[in-house]
Amino acid sequence: MSIGAADFENPIALEGGKKSRKNLTNGRLRLVIMFLIVAFGAIGVRLVMLGVSQAGDIGAQTARAAAAPARPPIVDRNGRDLAMDILVPSLYASPRQIIDLDEAVEKLSAELPDLEREWLREKLDGNEGFVWIKREMSPAAQERIFNLGIPGINFRTESKRYYPGRNIASHVLGSVNVDNQGIAGMEKYLDSDEFGIVRLAQNADVSAPAMLSIDLRVQYALQAELADALVRYQAIAAAGVIVDVVTGEVLAMVSLPDFDPNDPRSALEEGRFNRITAGTFELGSTFKTVTMAGALDSGAVQITDEFDAREPIRFGRFTINDYRGKRRILSLSEVYKYSSNIGTIRVMQAMGKDNYRAFLTRVGFDDALAIELPETKRSSIPHVFSEVGAATASFGHGLSITPLHMATAVAAFVNDGIMVPPTLLIRTEEQAAALGTRVISSATSDQIRYLMRLNALEGSGRRMNQISDGYMVGGKTGTADKVVDGRYDDSKNFTAFASAFPMDDPQYAMVILVDEPKRENEQSGTTAGWNAGEVTGRVVQKIAPILGIMPNFSELSDTEMVPLVLRDTDLGD
Repeated sequence: MSIGAADFENPIALEGGKKSRKNLTNGRLRLVIMFLIVAFGAIGVRLVMLGVSQAGDIGAQTARAAAAPARPPIVDRNGRDLAMDILVPSLYASPRQIIDLDEAVEKLSAELPDLEREWLREKLDGNEGFVWIKREMSPAAQERIFNLGIPGINFRTESKRYYPGRNIASHVLGSVNVDNQGIAGMEKYLDSDEFGIVRLAQNADVSAPAMLSIDLRVQYALQAELADALVRYQAIAAAGVIVDVVTGEVLAMVSLPDFDPNDPRSALEEGRFNRITAGTFELGSTFKTVTMAGALDSGAVQITDEFDAREPIRFGRFTINDYRGKRRILSLSEVYKYSSNIGTIRVMQAMGKDNYRAFLTRVGFDDALAIELPETKRSSIPHVFSEVGAATASFGHGLSITPLHMATAVAAFVNDGIMVPPTLLIRTEEQAAALGTRVISSATSDQIRYLMRLNALEGSGRRMNQISDGYMVGGKTGTADKVVDGRYDDSKNFTAFASAFPMDDPQYAMVILVDEPKRENEQSGTTAGWNAGEVTGRVVQKIAPILGIMPNFSELSDTEMVPLVLRDTDLGD
């Protein structure tokens, strides 16, 4: 049988069609696969980009928080804790991860009612990778919010500054902001280049405790007595500072009302400023100690001199008189112990007003306070004294200085005449000696110590001396009318007591302030001897045993302080 061409025609055509369709299908599949690869690749790249972006946002925040190292602890001179860092949870959100905005706002608002709903919604309804919701929360609050199980809501641990003593030494310590950066007091100083230099000189690690000169025991005692003064005398404020006369170290510094540095906002309330370094006041007759020191050291006045205090002194339309004046000739010792304004003016005039003004510069009253605290204020003293200006300045009116300026000057007057700048850091006697400057002679220093002790025994410091009996305190009261609306108001007093102890071997100087004191009872008064003086006595009574000062009841010690030229005469009375 023969096979013709026609017999092969149909099978060959069918096989070719099948092959063609198969090739077409394979081509389409390859295109689809390629498209899917490209699509999923693009999606993958986008997801990676989003992940990196979000991680970058969170990482940047974390890096910024981690960039600030933990602050060094602050301790007192005996190593007792004043400030430290603790770890606390802080709440943040990743808005991109939040699934149900309304649910998140509702649940968080229920747990954090102090946050406004609109503010919270605005925070969560964004495209950021990281936003803070609430910093420095309690562990209990963290647990409650964590149990809500809200996607995009989480916590990170931060350092928070903690002050175990709360208000104790608050004006010294200052405070930090939410990022743990110092914003006031020694906390701000710790962030300064100056403190870095101190650390370098000490070869100390940056995280090592910062040891202050403050003695927490003395600080507590001073704070307690000043708090009592606010109640006892119904005063609007009280303050005090205690300084080592040899080293310049500040052992205690209190200004009431104070604040809790754990809540820095409380420092913004009215009246909560450091009156010791950031307030300037007319310190009244405490300035008579300064006048006596300058006049005696100039040689223009002798301890044996007498001064006419029989009549008021007139300067044109101004008349200056004594408070309960003796109306007679007074010895220099009597001018001081009777706090005679007239006699003090005569002493200053013998020295000369220009020489007196120069002496105020010599004792540092024109200089900014040499203290680590950023909260300081300069004195307000006329550059040139008029006759009447010098007269009123001699007894502490018409010029204002910080209480720490006065404490530093008093320390110098009883420290053999050597002035040492005050500090809130530990300082050795050798370091202090290198910084010291002589402002009066040793002989003048001995005479000032005698006058200050005399005033405690026979003058306006008698009430103080009775309370601190045995610790040989010497000092001078100061009572000044406050300036209200540009005029002196004799119904509002500002009282001060500037002192040192023990006067036979001076170790500490102290200034106490009481603002607008009232009578404690019907028999008492409102001048400084009744309030600032008494507070001084109670403080010394408490802190002298703490500081290792033994009581001395020997009358011989007081007798030995009387200058030789005054012994066996009635001039020392």
